[in-house]
Amino acid sequence: MSPAPRDRFLEDAAAATADDPQRGFLRGALGGYYASRDVQKARYRDWEKARDAAALAKWTAVNRLDRNLARFEEAFVRNGGVVHWARDAAEARAIILGICREAGARSVIKSKCMTTEEIHLNDALEAEGFGVVESDLGEFIQQLRKEPPFHFVFPCMHLRRDAISELFGKHLGTPPTDSPEELTMIARRHLRDLYLRADIGISGANFLVAETGQVSITENEGNARLTCALPRVHIALAGIEKVIERLDDLAVLLPMLATAGAGQPMTCYNTLYAGPRRAGEADGPEAFHVVLLDNRRTALLADPEQRDALHCIRCGACLNVCPIFKNIGGFAYGTTYQGPIGSVITPHLRGLRNWNHLSGASSLCGACTEACPVRIDLHHHLLRNRRNAVRAHGGWADRLFHRAFGWVIARPRLFSLGGRLFRAALPVLRRLPLPYLRPWLRTRTLPEAAEPSFRQQAKEVLR
Repeated sequence: MSPAPRDRFLEDAAAATADDPQRGFLRGALGGYYASRDVQKARYRDWEKARDAAALAKWTAVNRLDRNLARFEEAFVRNGGVVHWARDAAEARAIILGICREAGARSVIKSKCMTTEEIHLNDALEAEGFGVVESDLGEFIQQLRKEPPFHFVFPCMHLRRDAISELFGKHLGTPPTDSPEELTMIARRHLRDLYLRADIGISGANFLVAETGQVSITENEGNARLTCALPRVHIALAGIEKVIERLDDLAVLLPMLATAGAGQPMTCYNTLYAGPRRAGEADGPEAFHVVLLDNRRTALLADPEQRDALHCIRCGACLNVCPIFKNIGGFAYGTTYQGPIGSVITPHLRGLRNWNHLSGASSLCGACTEACPVRIDLHHHLLRNRRNAVRAHGGWADRLFHRAFGWVIARPRLFSLGGRLFRAALPVLRRLPLPYLRPWLRTRTLPEAAEPSFRQQAKEVLR
């Protein structure tokens, strides 16, 4: 029997934090992000106003989700496309497999789409006998390694060049090289023929424009354009939260996505797909399907306190600044969406009882909230998940402790007395073999109590 998600997380996180060379490499890989991001932020007339505009665009779209999805479907069908609605992962897989069978397909090529990772689409396609190839370079590398993406924007950011060269030599029979350009060309030469032979192209969607019925896809390699244009059938899988109201909203969302996610002024390729190929057009699919996935997103929509987690544009900025992600890496999370946003939404998408440990994997420093281009209140949502888990699944001891703590902290004199008692007991606690403190004390020293206390200092200042 496989270990529970929490136990597996603790094992994988412990192994990752003990790997000092890998942690150093990961920190180095993210080191250049800050400089490039801040240069691009400085080019905005007012970055904070831009965040406000992006947040408003997503707030409007999500809070009118029912109308916007209906508008998108109507416009997309008018453009010649077909819309499918999937309540959960199983239904989405069944829809896509049905389209592939109906098309008589044999081979499938995919551009990067984390929603397909969410529903485990590749496994389902391969089980049915369809050949599936990832065309995004990072995803292609991870597919050859039989690993999930390490980061949902930079899938193989944890790998060094020599590891990639060795991988290509093993699977593609190419000579060793330390050149990033040559490694890219190796993958390009291998993939080019696969685009031409693929029957089905599968993509995700960065945004769905309700006003025009268009699918907006952002990429840096051009592989998504080939995936969408060359096969005779195109399938786009998107969560229902990807819809936006107006085409004009992309004017702020596309540059914000590029700047926050990768420190770019704009991503290299930004393409709008409106439907299948029309008469007189040189390329494009004969049929274009959009699969709209719920998979418990409407349950999150029904929670007014945490609904803004659906505003996420998957830029990855919160992962890039998160001290936890920098230390444990992406695999330890054990889920499709890593980092702070993954820790917020995974308990909603996959169950609070088994996945709330991710909400505890946070220092609550707030760097994620500060970095989010659409102002999602990430670190407070992590606290809310913890609270909800105690209410729904906590034992009597948990509930009693939290009620007692809440009662004491609301009474300043009792809180002050408790602080004094704890300070007096601290020398004894330091010598006791307390089982709950052992894991914490393996990597930390229990600090001395400050003299004078913060409360005493505050009284002196205010006196």
